[in-house]
Amino acid sequence: MGKRDELIAKYADDLRNKCGMQPDMDLLRKVTIGCGPAIYNDDASTVAGSDPEELETIKRNFLMKKLGLPDDGDLMPAINSVIETYGRSERNKYRAVVYYMLTKHFGKEAKYA
Repeated sequence: MGKRDELIAKYADDLRNKCGMQPDMDLLRKVTIGCGPAIYNDDASTVAGSDPEELETIKRNFLMKKLGLPDDGDLMPAINSVIETYGRSERNKYRAVVYYMLTKHFGKEAKYA
C-alpha cells in the first residue's frame, strides 16, 4: 500500500470515528488527490480551525475557486459547521477530510466526477 493509500485510510478512519459519517471512498480518494502534494506536508495537510486567515483561504481557494460557489454568506457558516463536526479541540484536522465534508455539505460531488 502506497503512502497516499495509507493517508486515505487514515482520513476515512477520521470520518468514521471523529465525524460520525460513513465515507464515500471514491469521493474521498478524488478529494485527496485534488489536494495534491499538500497531503504529504505536515503543516499543509492540516487545517488550523481557529485561524481566521486559514478559514478565509479555504473559503476563497476551495469553496469559491474549486467548487465554484458564490460568496453569499453561506460559506463561512458551513466551514465552521465542518470544523465543529470534526471537533474544535481535535489537534489534527486533515485538509482532505475538511474538503471532503465541505464537498458533501454543498452537494458538489460532481466537481470530482
